[in-house]
Amino acid sequence: MNKSMRDLRASLQAAPVIWKGDYPYFIHPVTDGVPRMDPEVLRAITNLVLERVDWGNVDVLLGIEAMGLPLTAPLSMATGIPLVIARKRSYGLEGEVEIDQSTGYSKGAMYLNDLNDGERIAIVDDVLSTGGTLDAVIEGVRRAGATVTDVITVVEKGGGLKRLQHKYPAIRIQSLVRLEMDGANVILLDDE
Repeated sequence: MNKSMRDLRASLQAAPVIWKGDYPYFIHPVTDGVPRMDPEVLRAITNLVLERVDWGNVDVLLGIEAMGLPLTAPLSMATGIPLVIARKRSYGLEGEVEIDQSTGYSKGAMYLNDLNDGERIAIVDDVLSTGGTLDAVIEGVRRAGATVTDVITVVEKGGGLKRLQHKYPAIRIQSLVRLEMDGANVILLDDE
């Protein structure tokens, strides 16, 4: 295991856990924006994502508001690939694509702007649980005429990743770390 992966796993293992009703919820700067983000953990994530995507096959990097912003900005700088953000607010720009998003936690609309026909898109997100958000974003990218080549999420929990892999076999969908909650404990799973 390389240093970047050790740093990421250690930060997740140390994440505080709170209870929301009967549900244990881990809090991490990459997934929640609190506590403060250690630049070494962000560097580790950036390095790990850089290693796992064939950037020669990507025209645009897409992050998902809100936590996709700190994840995708350093990747855009490192690769020279332009960045767009799936936003929770409409700007009414020409070509804007509205996405109906539904997750295990929320429902609402998201909006894609400035994707062009034929562009190849890599999506980077913080957490994949049910896959509802990413499924909606992939469909929105398709409606814009672009193609998703890669989806990479920092944290995978639940069955959403496997569901998306089955639904979209032509897209390389992966996570950096798989985890599950065992009461108030974050359990990091080894790669299969």
